[in-house]
Amino acid sequence: MTKVLFRQIDDSNRADHSRLTAEDNCLFLYEFTAFEHTNGLGFRFSDTNQLIHNLKKKPSERLTKGGWKYKGIAIQKCAIALRQAINPAWLATGTIVPVPSSKARSHADYDDRLTQIANSLSVPPPDVREIVRHDHSHPAAHESNDRPTVENLLAFYEIDEAVANSKPVTSIAIFDDVLTAGTHYRAMQTKLAARFSGVPIFGIFIARRAIPPFDAEQFVKQLKRLFGEIDDE
Repeated sequence: MTKVLFRQIDDSNRADHSRLTAEDNCLFLYEFTAFEHTNGLGFRFSDTNQLIHNLKKKPSERLTKGGWKYKGIAIQKCAIALRQAINPAWLATGTIVPVPSSKARSHADYDDRLTQIANSLSVPPPDVREIVRHDHSHPAAHESNDRPTVENLLAFYEIDEAVANSKPVTSIAIFDDVLTAGTHYRAMQTKLAARFSGVPIFGIFIARRAIPPFDAEQFVKQLKRLFGEIDDE
């Protein structure tokens, strides 16, 4: 696998992630294109779209839909890419905090894929802790138009004090697979910053959701396909 370096969210791409500010330090490996911008190709649009599609396969569909093995392959690919990109000196001392699954642990679709990836970054595993938890199952953001707000997440996210106190924390990486608006990152960062005052916090993501620039010519073509020729007088 070709080594991929981290890229940073900065002034050139931050507008795609409305919950982030210039003070947020977020790193990503790949760019994911949302379905509505793929001309109907969806996961077939790019290698990254395929990777994320496989990574998000539901545990409850393991026996009812084909292709479950590709979830495991996607987890391995993500772990390899992250292992090659992440600073080993930081990994030896920092703490990775995965964004919790949208489902409670008792739910059939509870998914610990992020924890699996993080635990595969070194031998022995690095300090990976599920410090932020919840017992409130809700629709996954990528499957619903009614997406949770930062306030929604803050209302049911909790700090697991036993996990938080298990060893010292000197630096925290919030880990998620796809950065979209940044809602989950913002809620996680808010909770963790309040609990670990003064501890540096940043985000690492497998991919960011990239929004293609507006193409006026293509937009007009789509209108013509829908409504016929347009009178511009």
